[in-house]
Amino acid sequence: MRTIATGLFAAAALAAGAAAQAPNPADWPAVLEAAKGQEVHWHAWGGSATINDYIAWAAAEAGRRHGFSVVHVPLADTADAVSRVIAERAAGRDSGGAVDLIWINGENFAEMKEQGLLFGPWAESLPNWSLVDPVANPAVAFDFTIPTEGYEAPWDMAQIVFFHDSARLPEPPRSIPALLDWAKANPGRFAYPQPPDFLGSTFLKQALIALTPDRARLQAPVDESDYEAATAPLWAWLDALTPHLWRGGAAWPQSGPRLIQLLADGETEIAFSFNPNEAANAVANFQLPESVRSFVLEEGSIGNANFLAIPYNAGDAAAAMVLANFLMSPEAQARKQDPAIWGGMTVLAMDRLSAEDRARFDGFARGEASLPPEALGPILPEPHPSWMVRLEEDWAKRYGSAR
Repeated sequence: MRTIATGLFAAAALAAGAAAQAPNPADWPAVLEAAKGQEVHWHAWGGSATINDYIAWAAAEAGRRHGFSVVHVPLADTADAVSRVIAERAAGRDSGGAVDLIWINGENFAEMKEQGLLFGPWAESLPNWSLVDPVANPAVAFDFTIPTEGYEAPWDMAQIVFFHDSARLPEPPRSIPALLDWAKANPGRFAYPQPPDFLGSTFLKQALIALTPDRARLQAPVDESDYEAATAPLWAWLDALTPHLWRGGAAWPQSGPRLIQLLADGETEIAFSFNPNEAANAVANFQLPESVRSFVLEEGSIGNANFLAIPYNAGDAAAAMVLANFLMSPEAQARKQDPAIWGGMTVLAMDRLSAEDRARFDGFARGEASLPPEALGPILPEPHPSWMVRLEEDWAKRYGSAR
């Protein structure tokens, strides 16, 4: 069970200890000098070959330019890295920790921030921070409603996008209520990953936002006084949906890539991803047929920023900051946005870039399977992280543990 604990006194004490272990991020020349010879252990989700290839490029390029090395530690669940830092603190390892950088957001960031497990603040001192616009794009400064306050650096934007094989399913359902009606008429042809897989948990939140009587309530922490009323429509919808899922709801795909495989094998008709270019990538890699097309729901879809955080006891915090700064550079951001590389959305504000750097983002060949950015529709804000924690717990009780 993951909890979001309060530890303000501990946070202050540990932040002070971390500050003594790394150069002041405001003194960038000192950070660059200290980074030389370090080895960053970057704990990042490892479930996508496309993303893993990009991480390998960025790690090698940043390391070559600045004289350090990077080890990608693949994660199935970000909570594993958080648990490791918690275990190190319990063991008194307040310096030289095994985790230097974490790809993180949501409840994992909230937990680390509240427990004082983060180095910083540092992100807003990075040279490339000036290229993001937290006013125009608040997602780079608020993580699931929690102010980042410089304790994590944004490096990717994401939005839920659905896709289907248009040769088999010309007109997919385009709302959460319509999805239930379609599933009843087409039993066994839809699936979502088993929570707490982040994509499966996000699907629960997507449905909750569409069905709850008061969306604004989701922006505040869970309150027992109205939790039942807020979530009752979701559980009723899931109760009706579950018998009509793939394998009758008796088994669950374990990840987003598994959803793609089910669609490719003809076992399901609809898949979804947090990467708007996922379908085009899968077509280009011959994982899906050329007839696959993307679509978004009429009510909008959840979007958020992905961040990088440094644990309070990181052994190589200087190089971790340099790597994070490189990942926010126009060069790295443009390469990430290239559909042929990854197709991830940039965190940079185009009006803050030079003409030369803006040109890096022009002319990408986007496959027919993906939607252009202007067609992605409204972005729905993430609920407060406590909702995700509670939904995962209650989902497991209702649909997971008994199966």
